[in-house]
Amino acid sequence: MERYFNVRLLVMFLAAGAIAVGASARQAEPLYKDKSAPVDQRVDDLLGRMTLHEKVLQLQNRASGKADQIDGIFSGQSYGTTHEMGMSAYDCAVMYAKLHEYMRSHTRLGIPVLACAEGIQGIVQNGCTLFPHALAQGSTFNPGLVERMTAAAGEEASAIGIRQVLSPVLDIARELRWGRIEETYGEDPFLIAEMGIAFVKGYQSRGIACMPKHFVAHGSPSGGLNCASVAGGERDLYNLYLYPFRRVIRETSPMAVMSCYSAYDGVPVSGSRRYMTDILRGELGFDGYVYSDWGSVERLMTFHHAVATREEAARMALLAGIDVNVDSSYETLERQVEDGQIPLECIDEAVRRVLRVKFALGLFDGSTVDTASVVGIVRNAGKVALAKEVADESAVLLENKGGILPLDTRKYRSIAVVGPNSSQALYGDYAWTGPDTDEGVGLLQGISELVGDEVAINHAEGCDWWSRDTTHISEAVDAVRNSDVAIVAIGTRSTYLGRGPKYSTAGEGFDLSSLELPGVQQQLLEAVAAVGKPMIVVFISGKPLAMPWVKENADALLVQWYAGEQQGRSMADILFGRVNPSGKLNVSFPRSTGNTPCFYNHYATDREEPFDQPGSPEEPKGHYVFDKPEPLWNFGAGLSYTTFEYEKCVMSDSVLRSGDTLTVEVTVRNTGKMDGKEVVQLYVHDKVSSVATPKQQLKAFAKKLVGRGKSATFTLTLPVSELAFYNADMQEVVEPGEFEIQIGAASDDIRIRRNVVVER
Repeated sequence: MERYFNVRLLVMFLAAGAIAVGASARQAEPLYKDKSAPVDQRVDDLLGRMTLHEKVLQLQNRASGKADQIDGIFSGQSYGTTHEMGMSAYDCAVMYAKLHEYMRSHTRLGIPVLACAEGIQGIVQNGCTLFPHALAQGSTFNPGLVERMTAAAGEEASAIGIRQVLSPVLDIARELRWGRIEETYGEDPFLIAEMGIAFVKGYQSRGIACMPKHFVAHGSPSGGLNCASVAGGERDLYNLYLYPFRRVIRETSPMAVMSCYSAYDGVPVSGSRRYMTDILRGELGFDGYVYSDWGSVERLMTFHHAVATREEAARMALLAGIDVNVDSSYETLERQVEDGQIPLECIDEAVRRVLRVKFALGLFDGSTVDTASVVGIVRNAGKVALAKEVADESAVLLENKGGILPLDTRKYRSIAVVGPNSSQALYGDYAWTGPDTDEGVGLLQGISELVGDEVAINHAEGCDWWSRDTTHISEAVDAVRNSDVAIVAIGTRSTYLGRGPKYSTAGEGFDLSSLELPGVQQQLLEAVAAVGKPMIVVFISGKPLAMPWVKENADALLVQWYAGEQQGRSMADILFGRVNPSGKLNVSFPRSTGNTPCFYNHYATDREEPFDQPGSPEEPKGHYVFDKPEPLWNFGAGLSYTTFEYEKCVMSDSVLRSGDTLTVEVTVRNTGKMDGKEVVQLYVHDKVSSVATPKQQLKAFAKKLVGRGKSATFTLTLPVSELAFYNADMQEVVEPGEFEIQIGAASDDIRIRRNVVVER
């Protein structure tokens, strides 16, 4: 018996020893490396192990270089974020694979760095798929298509090792002189929110974090000058500028937000705790990290003159709520903490936000880059086809007099393709291409491929897109004279800032004082028209311009915002009827520069003068003495090669209360001879409100293919909460009363009107 107990004690002793050894082994493995532990516990554990210097580095960005330069750049230290925007997709993947391994094995704590890239129209590494720009995405009125696009771009990002894209842009296109109109989804907050939500969901489905920007109210700069201050009050801030951010944050929980350069109502946003913390985090519920727009922190000193030193700029931004800074000002934070100017708790809170995102993305848990997969994933046939699909749905047909389009090759045996935008594919200001790139398909190539030897093509640009040189217009006139029909490609050009933009007339940092056609493009149009041949204008641009002459004189007008690498094939297919255009205007066209702003969702008092009718040069009157205040082409407009009849509208109720959702079913019949996609749009007009509300506001839309001779039912939903606004006391309310529900094909083409009553 005694021997039995001795053996039993020995077994118990050995077991206890084994447990102790196991516990010791587990203790040797830091909690932050335990992937089964809750994220917040891992963050706290790691934060407690970090030195002040290591913490401050997590609040900074460090640009990457070539794979063999990693140690020289990072010197055994981990940073918050990194970026590289000059390599090919494959070379960048090789570099990031080595960088991620370097961070694991050559830094004290193995903290990974978060690789970022621009991703607004596809990833900005050389060789990635060139998708249409944001303005073109918006004109599709097809959020599902945009979600598919960003899911595809997310596959490319993941293959390269990029886990954060610096997109989407949620700014509102109300100041058309501003160069960055092309980066927006248009002039309407609801459309912007819908597209932004789809954009983020697509990337997130591939494990890529998004960064909505530029918070907040950045897109209406004074004079249209990039970074200039934005004027506005509290009601504009809450009703208008915060709306897209509020919805995107609530419905997608993005991991990051980018602050803006500009000031709102005189307050530099990136230095304002009210904007960056109280509103963004407190009211909107954002819980990720905030990333400064490049240089916006130092500009608190050099641009806004809100502080006198870099140290003060860094302190102001950090205390406001800017977690990661891209300029060098945050280098001063370590000394400021040591000197007692900044509480360590403020550093810890910012670092905690950055680390939380890195853990949530799985960067600590063996995230690797499979360089072998890059060739098969990046810019494969499926993604190129998807780029064309987005381009197809983005083009907007605004004029088609006499049904000249689609072109009949049996009727037109020779075609003149002229104009400064006729031969080169144009991408926009955040594509990886340069000013003279030839990666994509331009209009001339697209038409040539389509018609082959069947139709003769005569080409001459006639002029460039920017200068006053008229010496080559005669060449375009000769080409038109020798042809049966003229296609004139005009517009703007823009190029990514990092690729040496040359003579840009749109894009970031390239703002216009006049919205007339740049250079001598108007003279080119007039010279071509004087020949007397049918004239089709193809407007390829990053923003609307004032073109009343085109409206009056062109036989057709087809608008194509920068539509990616397949734009030429897409435009050719539309011009010759292989694709039926289905895009709708997401930003209104002005009659003149002085006719701006010209957005559709204005207050009734802003255009509806009760005493005088608009004048004209022939008969000056009131209002604008020589013109009308209305746009040339309104938001939501867009023709098709077929026709649609709105047959029936059924609403779920006519009396609504708080918490209800109105369901509207609209039956549309295709009465033409071609299958086509229609966008049914639902607008709301609040008949009586205690403060001014817009004349009409888009609150739902749906896009669907309707076969020729067939009918389809479109279902739209309107939550009563979407009728809310901020009243005179700055309280968010849905006021009881009567609302008009407008159903139509454009903001100025309303087919059905119904009334609903909202009760208390």
